[in-house]
Amino acid sequence: MSGLGSRYWAEVIEVLRAIIPVYDKVNRVISFGKDEEYRLRGIRGHIMPGNTILDAGSGYGNMSRLALAEADGKAKIVMYDPLLEMLDNVRNYLFGSQIGLYCGVFEHMPFRESTFDAVLCGYSLRDSIHLQQAIAEMHRVLKSGGRLVIIDLGKPDNRILRAMVSLYLKYFLGIFAYLAAGKPGLKFKTLYGTYIRWPKNSELNCMLKEKFSQVHFEIGIMGGAVIIAAYK
Repeated sequence: MSGLGSRYWAEVIEVLRAIIPVYDKVNRVISFGKDEEYRLRGIRGHIMPGNTILDAGSGYGNMSRLALAEADGKAKIVMYDPLLEMLDNVRNYLFGSQIGLYCGVFEHMPFRESTFDAVLCGYSLRDSIHLQQAIAEMHRVLKSGGRLVIIDLGKPDNRILRAMVSLYLKYFLGIFAYLAAGKPGLKFKTLYGTYIRWPKNSELNCMLKEKFSQVHFEIGIMGGAVIIAAYK
């Protein structure tokens, strides 16, 4: 089974809850400043004014913020996250009335079929309990012609590159996270466990092609990052 499984997922959720105050700061450092750039590259061309958008695993709204700007403020966005604490932080942002907030998991979404023009997953799909089921749910809630945009860690198919990414995540990420945020940053080492359970890039591409008619798969940082657009 691809995904974290319910037991490890619960551990990861507790870590995410603990790192909320330093989440953005550390993400910027451990991604070498690429996190925002990759979000923008994923969103551009896939969001239009008038769209209804689901930000799945929204955190407190990085993807939503960029999507709303891409749509010139003319979009309805639903932010969906398993952590109420993350969603509570949204109230500190000036999003306005076009934002809806829902709490839940990817595998059981409380939305009707064919509801959204786009589903966005910014550094969140990797934390699904059951990856295939999560992908199926995102496909279900998309309208015909809708787009699933995924920005996440990549797991290179090349064995040497995969070893390099693993080495960074296992040993060096914790150092950078600690330098960025002190002791709370050390909790980011959990990211390595999610990476181990994450499929290789070619495997993820095949999973998406089982459900979606077109998949545009782009890699960055030697295959250690993916920018994906999948069309229903």
